[in-house]
Amino acid sequence: MTVTDLPPRPGPPALVLVAHGSRDPRALSTVRALQDRVRALRPGLPVHLGHIELNAPLLPDTLAALGETEAVLVPLLLGRGYHVKRDIPEMAAAARARTRVAAPLGPHPLLADTLRARLLEAGWRPRPASAVVLAAAGSRDPDARVDTDRMAGLLAARLGVPVLSAYASAAAPTVPEAVTALRAKGRRHIAVASYFTAPGRFATECAAAAPGLVAAPLGAHAAMADLILHRYEQALGTPVTVAA
Repeated sequence: MTVTDLPPRPGPPALVLVAHGSRDPRALSTVRALQDRVRALRPGLPVHLGHIELNAPLLPDTLAALGETEAVLVPLLLGRGYHVKRDIPEMAAAARARTRVAAPLGPHPLLADTLRARLLEAGWRPRPASAVVLAAAGSRDPDARVDTDRMAGLLAARLGVPVLSAYASAAAPTVPEAVTALRAKGRRHIAVASYFTAPGRFATECAAAAPGLVAAPLGAHAAMADLILHRYEQALGTPVTVAA
């Protein structure tokens, strides 16, 4: 057998970005831009997109189009919660594709780098008596709260100022409550870091509740693409899930 007779090597498992979905059109454009960044970093890696709800393509449709190929699902979500623990694994298990589900993006030091960059873009600078509110979506799952608080700790270490978690829904404190708590501790200069993958309803509501400076969501920052590929590589060491 000559070299030209050898069968072609199989390509790498596909990477499927799993976005939540939003009625805000900026959300879809943001995750598409993030998809483009990942493709630029890893030419030759098939990178697809699927949504849990509200936007096309929906994740089951994306997985159906992949047939029986191998894929790694990377949730564009920032902590453990219902979507990460139930929705995505159930959709993956129902597909014919051989799938692995990666960990959510957060918490991670690369997110602290991205949050800091967004704050600096918005004009934030550390000053005496300053603090930051980390505004997140919120969840009833206690693990999600643990993950957000861990992210607040990572961001505090990165910024050198106190960071307090706050939530748009399903958990406390809210952004105004967090601001009040920080002011009670003598913090006069309070900014809001938007701990959201993309613009959407909750990010908009948290920005509206901010007392002053508010940063943009994480978006299609270069560090986000690096983190997605890191989660993809991590997941390749986990067992494959095959539909029953």
